[in-house]
Amino acid sequence: MNKLALAFVLPFVLAACGGGQQPPAAPAQGAAPDQPAQPVPPKSAAQLYAERIDPILAGAWRSPENKARDTYRHPKETLAFFGLKPDMTVIEITPGGGWYAEILAPLLKDEGTYYAAVASPLSSDFAKKQADALRAKFAADPAEYGRAHVIEFDPKTPNLGAPNSADMVLTFRNAHNWVEAGTAPAMFKAFFDVLKPGGVLGVVDHRAPPGSDVEKTKDSGYLPQDFVIKLATDAGFKLDAQSEINANPKDTKDYPKGVWTLPPTLQLGDKDKYLAIGESDRMTLRFVKPAENAPAAP
Repeated sequence: MNKLALAFVLPFVLAACGGGQQPPAAPAQGAAPDQPAQPVPPKSAAQLYAERIDPILAGAWRSPENKARDTYRHPKETLAFFGLKPDMTVIEITPGGGWYAEILAPLLKDEGTYYAAVASPLSSDFAKKQADALRAKFAADPAEYGRAHVIEFDPKTPNLGAPNSADMVLTFRNAHNWVEAGTAPAMFKAFFDVLKPGGVLGVVDHRAPPGSDVEKTKDSGYLPQDFVIKLATDAGFKLDAQSEINANPKDTKDYPKGVWTLPPTLQLGDKDKYLAIGESDRMTLRFVKPAENAPAAP
């Protein structure tokens, strides 16, 4: 075969043998092979709470005076102890000036629902004043409180909403008022009714010395812890846990003006003396509404 014919045939021979194909390039050393994209798992409600609580506590809508109370009231730790999650339906009972509402409403505004339950303005002038002030507070800052709800209840026959509709009920420093007014059993029954099975009742209140007679301490604002536990368990709740987050061993609980001697009220003045003690010694109790048809423990 002459050179011209060989030059013409050779490329076809090589192509038939695969010689005309280039081998695939080897991956660069250390390079990972292509992998399908891994979906990022959604954050848990507990993770969302942990991320959001600090910016909320530092929020510009909270006054410096209210932020100063954090050192006594431990809101971050208290709400975590109760198991608060940003996607819950939460009812706060008689929030007063809204100290905890400033934290709860912004925390729940995106995934959850916040209800401030206030005594009917028809029940007293004081109740009307508090209800009006709370509504005005919410209306003044729609960015933080635009999705907060205010509901009213009759203190003598309280109804907080549809049965089994709330994930959590919270009450801070209120039980002594209901004991003094004789409405405590009805209030705890209302908490039980509105909570879903498995729902949580969180209670913080001023704590009397162990073994105290409630009739002798209730006017001072202090209540025996075992008495409050009985109020809840008599309504059907199970005590789930107790915490000393809000304990204060400096509180001697023997003041002429009761808890109102201490900050923030300071009814006797003498700020240096009572500021050195701090706010009252408080019980922090978590109760659970038993799940319906739950199997009995062995």
